[in-house]
Amino acid sequence: MKKYNIWLLAFIFLIAQQTYAQSGRLKAANRSFENMSYIEAIRNYEDYLRTAKVGSPEMKEALTKLGYSYRKVQDSRNAERIYAELIDRYSKELESEIYLYFAQALANNGKYKESQKMYSRYGQEQTTDMRGRRFTVAYMDNSHFYQDSATYKIDYLYALNSRQSDFSPMYYKNGLVFVSAREEGGAIKRVFMQNQTPFLDLFMFPDTAELRKDNIVAMKQASGVGGGSSFSASEKLEAMATEEKEKPLSKIEQFSKTLNSKYHEGPVTFFKDYKKLIFTRNNYNKGRSRTSSDGVNKLKLYMATENGKHWGGVKELPFNSDDYSCGHPALSPDDTKLYFVSDMPGGFGGTDIYVVDYRDGNWGSPVNLGREINTEGNEMFPFMDENGNLYFSSDGHEGLGGLDVFYVEMKEGIPVSDIKNLGTPINSEKDDFGLITNGNRSSGYFSSNRKRGYGDDNLYSFRHGCRQLNILVYDAGSKKPLEAVDVRMSKNGENKELFVTGSDGKVTVCLETGTDFEFKAMKEGYESNGVSYGTFASSLKNQTSITIYLEKSKAPIIKGTIVSEVNQRPIQGAVVTLKNGKDGSKEQIVTGADGRYEFQPKKEGEYSVTAAKDRYAENTESLGKVKQTRKGPKTVEQNLGLVGQGDIFRLENIYYDFGQYFIRPDAAKELETKLVPMLKKYPNMRIEVRSHTDSRASDAYNLKLSANRARAVLDYLAARGINTKRVVAKGYGETELLNNCDDEAECKEDQHQANRRTEFKILDISAVGMN
Repeated sequence: MKKYNIWLLAFIFLIAQQTYAQSGRLKAANRSFENMSYIEAIRNYEDYLRTAKVGSPEMKEALTKLGYSYRKVQDSRNAERIYAELIDRYSKELESEIYLYFAQALANNGKYKESQKMYSRYGQEQTTDMRGRRFTVAYMDNSHFYQDSATYKIDYLYALNSRQSDFSPMYYKNGLVFVSAREEGGAIKRVFMQNQTPFLDLFMFPDTAELRKDNIVAMKQASGVGGGSSFSASEKLEAMATEEKEKPLSKIEQFSKTLNSKYHEGPVTFFKDYKKLIFTRNNYNKGRSRTSSDGVNKLKLYMATENGKHWGGVKELPFNSDDYSCGHPALSPDDTKLYFVSDMPGGFGGTDIYVVDYRDGNWGSPVNLGREINTEGNEMFPFMDENGNLYFSSDGHEGLGGLDVFYVEMKEGIPVSDIKNLGTPINSEKDDFGLITNGNRSSGYFSSNRKRGYGDDNLYSFRHGCRQLNILVYDAGSKKPLEAVDVRMSKNGENKELFVTGSDGKVTVCLETGTDFEFKAMKEGYESNGVSYGTFASSLKNQTSITIYLEKSKAPIIKGTIVSEVNQRPIQGAVVTLKNGKDGSKEQIVTGADGRYEFQPKKEGEYSVTAAKDRYAENTESLGKVKQTRKGPKTVEQNLGLVGQGDIFRLENIYYDFGQYFIRPDAAKELETKLVPMLKKYPNMRIEVRSHTDSRASDAYNLKLSANRARAVLDYLAARGINTKRVVAKGYGETELLNNCDDEAECKEDQHQANRRTEFKILDISAVGMN
């Protein structure tokens, strides 16, 4: 009996020791999880679960946190395994987001039917989160994600990629700047605790023209470890990325040693003159790092200025906060709007895209882009192309898994089209993001972790073709082809390109896929006719041509071009309205890049045409009576000019005698024919009169003289009945010379006189124009 008691006590002690050890392992795992050291947490949770009590609350806690840890390090295969076990063991007591995470992991692994079931389950439990319904419907038929596949060619960039993460390329002069976790040598190796990888820095490849050649050489070097194809199919991309020291041709260098810090530097955007940039960095500046109220070092946006060969003058943007992140900047083509990503309070999901105005060095207040763009998930990595259209990545809009790249047309910073998933091969079941491209998306670059699928982002390039369509125009009576027919292509109600048929009555166009188009054929002596054509997979049916028949008609054609008054360039996006004064009926179109418009009114009447665009003054011109004649149809050509906020007009003949500021007779004529009529036509327009001198005399004297000259113009306008509250008079002295006639130069009188000039800038337009 005594011996039995000894064995019993030993057994109880052993069990207690095991229980204590298990408890210690769970506590260690939880500490790592709370510190966001997910790699370490994974090891500890996996170790604990080997001996955990099946079905216990502690096992549920460990599985839940282990699944989340695998999500954070982008290991979708193990995340799927853990969530499957979690649902199998605890299905009746799980939070609804477990089904969402399981659905996302399944999609990441290309298991769309299984993912659809989990999204459906999530949608039943969370009826206000549209992701459940959105993805359930999307995965009923995946074919729309693949309809563009044949029009793209993807290249894996061997010459740029390293063994660490490389992502978020951005155009910089002739080259690319991108983000990388590659190690640059040195005694101290600093790693990010969350995924045990080096901190991110900015790197540069100087010339994309050399990238293709270098990529071919680097691809051959890498072929020995995995295969040599440059296409994106996963089975052809198993070659390991070579390290920098293995790439003798590589021209990659640190972008800026002054900007790269000991913390993360992330995505960057450049002003169009490349003299300033905005970049992402951890909350660290001037040697100090700061954390949020919950102890997290958030992301912030900073601006830097080029100083010779170096970047400096780093300043934090005013809308940053220690308590939320701001990052992933993207400037509009005119540098007046900054798009960025933030998890600030008041958003729709995890991270949202915001826009903020930037004018004259001053920042406005950030505005959320709204539900059309942002979802309950994460919207990230915005990019504005040269036409002002938006690309971004999202895991909340229906996609193939992880982050997918999306596109939306924008006008004046507002979405004007449906959001389009770019589909394969740009998108995959993994994370695809950071896309940059030109205005017609014929080529560009992006990043993806598709190659190995374990937190290893890589850079890719792409080239994009199109679907070819022949448009044939015939006389409806004779069935003969019609030459010199204007064929206008429009999309979403906006004019795009204008084509003209040849002697065979044919034009050939190249169309982007997944889009609805309208084609309208117009020729004098014929009634206009149009057809619709969609490039969706379900509607193509191998169709390569369409035919338009035109009936003879006596209806007139009204057409013209909308141009900027300041430079006579065509204005895109102007709304042109043709109005019949007799019955009040209207027709409207939106101009394309050529600024052209065309109408063919069916009724006679007194017509007028009006052009309008945001931040421009509306302009209306009367066309008089338009009617059909016995001699047949006629063409009425009416161009309209628009003046816009920020336009600067040179008053060509406003010159001054040396040292004087009186209005000369030739100057008065220019004011009478240009400035006074414009101010009377647009009664709410405000302007700045800007006067300049030559370089003779002192700076102070010239500044005063130019101020007096600007004031003389203001006085002249007041005498002509213009309210002086609408006019700001400012002298610039010799600060903005048009030539090299400064204090050191010897110049002729006519050269000095060219610098003595007056111009006016439109400050504000807030009223409809008046004729």
